[in-house]
Amino acid sequence: QVRLVESGGGLVQPGGSLRLSCAASGSIFSINAMGWYRQVPGKQRELVARITSGGNTIYADSVKGRFTISRDNARNTVYLQMKSLKPEDTAVYYCNVEGRDRTTIYRPAFSSWGQGTQVTVSS
Repeated sequence: QVRLVESGGGLVQPGGSLRLSCAASGSIFSINAMGWYRQVPGKQRELVARITSGGNTIYADSVKGRFTISRDNARNTVYLQMKSLKPEDTAVYYCNVEGRDRTTIYRPAFSSWGQGTQVTVSS
């Protein structure tokens, strides 16, 4: 099993900053992509940012220039630095990790989700 532990959410005023972290542990053979998604009640979960093992990144248009995704491969950890936060950034943020499991010699693929962390942007 692969476990993800998220941290860093909270309440922040508009224009403020937050940094989310997500650490992966367990039966990991390799990690391909790591990403952050967010969801508000009544809406579908949406991609915020994603980073591949090679360091390629993609961002939702709504966060480009304000959010930065990065990863520490040695620690199997992905970060999301969020700046110039807006009320519309308020959501539950979920970490997602895709890779290969080392439990068997077949190295099956996995896609694991974190438990979610609340980010609220409000004055």
